[in-house]
Amino acid sequence: MNPLFAPDSIAVFGASDRPGSWGRHLAEGALRSGVDVQLVNPRPGRLHTVAFTPAPERPIDLAVIAVPAVGFAAAVDVALAAGARSVVGITAGLSRSESHQVAQLVRDQGATLLGPNCLGVYDSRSGLSLLWGELPPGDVTLFSQSGNLALELGVIARRSGLGFRRFASLGDCAGLRTADLLPEHGGARAIALYLEDFTDGRTLIDRAATIVDSGIPVALLAAGRSAVGAAAASTHTGALAGDHAVLAAACRDAGIRLVRTPTELIEACRVVPRLRGNRVGIVGDGGGHGILAADLAIAAGLAVPRPPVDLAGAGERDMSAYSRAAGDLAATGDVDCVLLTGYFGGYSADDPAMAETELAVAGEISDGAADGGVPVVVHSFAGFPPSGPSASVRRLAAAGIPVWPAVEHAIGALAHAATPARGVPPLVSAVDAASSGVDAVPPGDWYFAGRALLPEVAFADAEPVRDAAEAVAAAERIGYPVVLKALGRAHKSDDGGVVLGLRTAAAVTAAFGRLPASSAYAVERQHDLAEGIELLVGARIDACFGPVVVVGAGGLLTEVLQDSAVALAPVDAYRAGDMLRELRLFPLLAGHRGRPAVDVTGVTSVIEAVSQAICRTAGLAALELNPVLVTSSGAVALDCHGENVS
Repeated sequence: MNPLFAPDSIAVFGASDRPGSWGRHLAEGALRSGVDVQLVNPRPGRLHTVAFTPAPERPIDLAVIAVPAVGFAAAVDVALAAGARSVVGITAGLSRSESHQVAQLVRDQGATLLGPNCLGVYDSRSGLSLLWGELPPGDVTLFSQSGNLALELGVIARRSGLGFRRFASLGDCAGLRTADLLPEHGGARAIALYLEDFTDGRTLIDRAATIVDSGIPVALLAAGRSAVGAAAASTHTGALAGDHAVLAAACRDAGIRLVRTPTELIEACRVVPRLRGNRVGIVGDGGGHGILAADLAIAAGLAVPRPPVDLAGAGERDMSAYSRAAGDLAATGDVDCVLLTGYFGGYSADDPAMAETELAVAGEISDGAADGGVPVVVHSFAGFPPSGPSASVRRLAAAGIPVWPAVEHAIGALAHAATPARGVPPLVSAVDAASSGVDAVPPGDWYFAGRALLPEVAFADAEPVRDAAEAVAAAERIGYPVVLKALGRAHKSDDGGVVLGLRTAAAVTAAFGRLPASSAYAVERQHDLAEGIELLVGARIDACFGPVVVVGAGGLLTEVLQDSAVALAPVDAYRAGDMLRELRLFPLLAGHRGRPAVDVTGVTSVIEAVSQAICRTAGLAALELNPVLVTSSGAVALDCHGENVS
């Protein structure tokens, strides 16, 4: 994408000499780039020494277009005719269909379109700055769907001593999308993303995972955390594996750091190497800083194996106390990283006489971290005055030691660095819906169709019945006690569709008369729920990320506990076991207060089978086993619900 980030020639459509206008900002930025620039405007005029022209007079690499929406398509035609290989659409106000028509035209010509309705593009190395406002230069690449938010991120970055290698505003994403741009990060040290749309999210996650594996961290701020996915209304699986839960699972698989605020997004771009473990040693120059850092670390899932070292003002008397304390902690072998928290980094900002000493100690800290192999990170509340990061902070950062103005951001980075990426599973080929039979399954028949779809899973003995007489006969064959079910609904027990504890023919006959009307009924062997733990195992096709699988508390506790783990499908038995260990109720599965441990292997095989089924079965939109009763002797599914692709 050289024509987008490092063009040899630029044409600005809608160029203007009017101060404060988009056309003026873009034209000024183009002229500062030092390449051949043509300013396109049908009205006579000039900016500085460059006269306006009604159309490009020489071939162009990059066209940036800021004209009224009614003239956008025509301007793109002119740009392509002049040889443009990339088009940046600043223009707003186009309909979705108009944007995509233009994008298709650009693709047909072998060119790329950024936008429309975007803020522009920036590259600190090539000197390209075609956008409203200014961004600080640095080594973070930013791709954002919001132009205004990108400007705010620029302000935050400048205040924090960070800046950008490359920036592209995605706008309406009619042409280039985030997945297309990710490999074009320009050698960034870190990548920051702000996204609102995750169409083709599986491709995005795959490419981000490749970048993370190469050693470049990726941080994501996603809009719509509170939105309820459309699938959430129909099944427990949809509710537990809602939009944000799936996004979080995808990020965890790929090793992407998912953040909550613009400041977190920028601060997540201070790079921490992957840690060997989660043990943090803490050195504070005051008791409060050390204790607070320890509290935050433990809440984030980190371990603090030793009490925080409190320098208690010793650093002011002998600044080498900082480097000695960090070295001593690293030498214990008890920690995987060391956090210095408090004032260090601010002495040189407050007192020029102390600058030389603090710089020397910063060098000692850097050398010690390099020699000892234990990473050191720093929180310095005093090292970021309004004029910018202090000389000591800059010295540490240059040596690869990240320094944060806020301790919570340092702890967040360590927690992410201590969590290994799970890996994005490859998709498996789907079998035709007709051959699998799911395209012909009516709602009331999923109870039995699921058994054919999941031959690896043990289901409770059951028979379909149509009336009370058939129900009694089935109960006699299965053996009492039995359960009577009205099929065809995801929440059968809510409206009397499940009757338990039937021990006689008379009880079965009476219960059948009380069941709600349904297209199908079943008699099932009753299992004693007190003998085990009820789980939910489900899967669905996510519109953005494809097949996903979920496991969580089952039965009547599903909505109450909201205890679940989500992963991209398919998963193997090992990954399924990881999902179980993520649950709050996992101690119950492992055996708690004298209760026997359940057959975890049996549960993992169920999770694996359901995840494979959602991947391999074309036409299957969702599949849910709830509850799956897990005991010390195995796992048995007591119910099944499914959905076809509509």
